[in-house]
Amino acid sequence: MERKTLTRSDLAETVFNKVGLSRTEAAELVKMVLDEICRAIEQHGSVRLSSFGTFQVRQKNGRIGRNPQTGEEAAISQRRVITFKASHILKDRVLSAHLARAEKTKARPALDVLTR
Repeated sequence: MERKTLTRSDLAETVFNKVGLSRTEAAELVKMVLDEICRAIEQHGSVRLSSFGTFQVRQKNGRIGRNPQTGEEAAISQRRVITFKASHILKDRVLSAHLARAEKTKARPALDVLTR
């Protein structure tokens, strides 16, 4: 199974194909939406997209970590990180797609053997 990363230009191309805006307008629309999401996270610390998930800023406390190669201890300072929690709808879609692919690949060889 080949994995592909969805890029900003891929999103713009989809908007271009489905909405009918020019490529430039579609790219600008995608940029505006992503900029607004970033701005909202900066200002409010949380963005909830219905049926998709929630982006949230969290504070992580400082701690002592270890260099895995040398075993040497190092201080890790406190910091703010962005987390994403998928909605149950998105989780269900991902699971359904995974099960459908698994069933499709598992069923083919068995059917080939039975039909011979």
